[in-house]
Amino acid sequence: MKTAAQLITEKKFNEVISIAPNRPVIDALIILAEYKIGALVVMDKDKMVGIFSERDYAREVILQGKSSKVTMIEEVMTKDVVVGHAKDTFEKAMAIMTKNHIRHLPIMDGNKILGMLSLGDVAKEMIVFQGNLIKELEGYVKQ
Repeated sequence: MKTAAQLITEKKFNEVISIAPNRPVIDALIILAEYKIGALVVMDKDKMVGIFSERDYAREVILQGKSSKVTMIEEVMTKDVVVGHAKDTFEKAMAIMTKNHIRHLPIMDGNKILGMLSLGDVAKEMIVFQGNLIKELEGYVKQ
């Protein structure tokens, strides 16, 4: 069973895609669109201080009537971030996301952020894992 760290290394963009908290929201939207992703890690130097997601944009900018050109990330980001750990299985990552009703999970290795998993990343791995399990069981039954 793959770990969260292994899933990070298999992603198309496996580096930490981030933005500084003192940047305007429009900059985050440009990065999200460029990479076709739904969330960014918010980094202050080498420290994760939050995440900014499409949900944050919808709830904290659009619905509040704020401008994405003048509103800073630090004003609207999610500060209380739920994280996963490098050695967590993909099943544990999925359970954490489901329990907390989140779609993006930053993965930590000690104090270092490795990257971010999406619910789609772990669901895709679950499909592969279950497919392989079915093949193994079919092979066992045929013996």
